[in-house]
Amino acid sequence: MSGTVIRVLIADDHASVRAGLLLLLGMAGDIEVVGEAADGALAVAQERALRPDVVLMDARMPGVDGVEATRRIVANAGADVLMLTTFDLDEIVFGALKAGAAGFLLKTVEPQDLFTAIRRVAAGDGVVAPEVTRQVLRRFAAAPEPGPEARPAYAHDLTPRETDVLVALGQGKSNAQIAQEFVISLATVKSHVSSVLAKTGTSSRMQAAIEARRVGLV
Repeated sequence: MSGTVIRVLIADDHASVRAGLLLLLGMAGDIEVVGEAADGALAVAQERALRPDVVLMDARMPGVDGVEATRRIVANAGADVLMLTTFDLDEIVFGALKAGAAGFLLKTVEPQDLFTAIRRVAAGDGVVAPEVTRQVLRRFAAAPEPGPEARPAYAHDLTPRETDVLVALGQGKSNAQIAQEFVISLATVKSHVSSVLAKTGTSSRMQAAIEARRVGLV
């Protein structure tokens, strides 16, 4: 994150939505909109040129959609992406999380909740709307219980503390909550999270959370 001001890029194909978000985010005080994009391809180009802290990404846009744009940004080790959309359909939710989005919110989100979500994502946390969380949990509840063969190869590479952190991510805990639970600093938590992502082959804490549930740690 750049100093105390969070730099945000808005990607949405509707000019009126971009204008509304620009006006809204200007009220936050610690959030600065540094650019806008009307489609996914431009969002990827703008992200590379402007290097924002967070990209506020619409899911459905013409041409390159928000999910594909998110995948490209994450693959390039770019900014954290917070997906903001009208839709809460399974294919969009899981597509966004699989692409490496750091969070997913519906456009009905209240302004203060949006500000908080942007701050949390910029600080390295993941954010998922309650409506979306319920979908994710239902998907896992419907999945068969993992057997012994589901134990991943990387399990031997994780230290005991990293395993604890992976479990905490699966429980949806923030960095601050993890630091408090294990009595360690935020910097240490971030270091553990980075190591967990590298060892599990995931590109975001949301993907790591899904992985923790997939292998039965949570």
